[in-house]
Amino acid sequence: MTIGWEGEREDAEKAARAERERLRLLEHAQGETLVLGNEFSEIRVTKVETRNGARLLVESPRSGQWIALCPLELEALTWQQTATFSEMIGHPFGSLVKDESLVEDESVVEDGE
Repeated sequence: MTIGWEGEREDAEKAARAERERLRLLEHAQGETLVLGNEFSEIRVTKVETRNGARLLVESPRSGQWIALCPLELEALTWQQTATFSEMIGHPFGSLVKDESLVEDESVVEDGE
């Protein structure tokens, strides 16, 4: 008997696609990877070249999470206040922005009650 969860196959496929994309980005790395860490976290930052220009690939070895940010997205970090980052840290792996499709679903539930 194998125990699993609903959506397990989809989750595995999504993770495999993300890993292939990360490896593809790393094939186009430029310069050395910078590692920053403290007692709470460690990240790796690598400059990668894409067909749309340079990106910074930011990876968390501990969680396996990563993101490739363009210069505008990086600049947007400078527009934020400390409270934004505190909120992000307080709700890891979640979005600060409510998903539009969820808003529509919630209104359907409220109307149906």
